[in-house]
Amino acid sequence: MALMQISIIPLGTTTPSVGAYVAGIQKLLEEKGAVFQLNDMGTVIHGTSTELLQLAAEIHEYPFSKGVDRVVTNIVLDDRRDIERKIGEKREAVEERLKENT
Repeated sequence: MALMQISIIPLGTTTPSVGAYVAGIQKLLEEKGAVFQLNDMGTVIHGTSTELLQLAAEIHEYPFSKGVDRVVTNIVLDDRRDIERKIGEKREAVEERLKENT
């Protein structure tokens, strides 16, 4: 399984806020049954690389469906196949190492 972080930047809107788009995307992910976590800079989603890339396409299209004419989408895909990784495990591993060093 893989992890993907995605963030969208709708351009040419009447406001600098993207909260309404983010909320709509979160609803879309919930409807799809996706395993995800919102953070301050984007959304991390867990799944196979094929599933994640399909979701990325749907997320990218969302602002267009709301009348936006231009969207910049940033995607980071971490596809590690030797072990199973879930959202938060990388952070937990670092926190454990920090505890060992104190």
